[in-house]
Amino acid sequence: LRFLVGDIMVVKTELCAFSEYRIYPGHGQRYIRRDGQPVLLSTSKCKRLYIINKKKPAKLMWTQAWRRLNKKGKDEGIVKKKARKLVKVQRAIVGTSLEDLMKKKLVSK
Repeated sequence: LRFLVGDIMVVKTELCAFSEYRIYPGHGQRYIRRDGQPVLLSTSKCKRLYIINKKKPAKLMWTQAWRRLNKKGKDEGIVKKKARKLVKVQRAIVGTSLEDLMKKKLVSK
């Protein structure tokens, strides 16, 4: 199904039940489970893994379920930690006070 929204053509896509990739019109296969629920599968690879091999999508690295589980992809939410600004503090050395050090520093300039 195509719709015109403004000047942009919108194509209705569905998601694969296994890989969660987009399925465009005319592609993919619909599999009806025993409980009567239709399942859309994008490729024969997805169909084989889902129906015959009964694999879990989260165990396969190329699926979106695995990527979501292992926090891959979405970097927008991550904020880099800000480094603290260093604050210089002058301290006295054993045997001399801070005032004596400041006087020597001014004299040497």
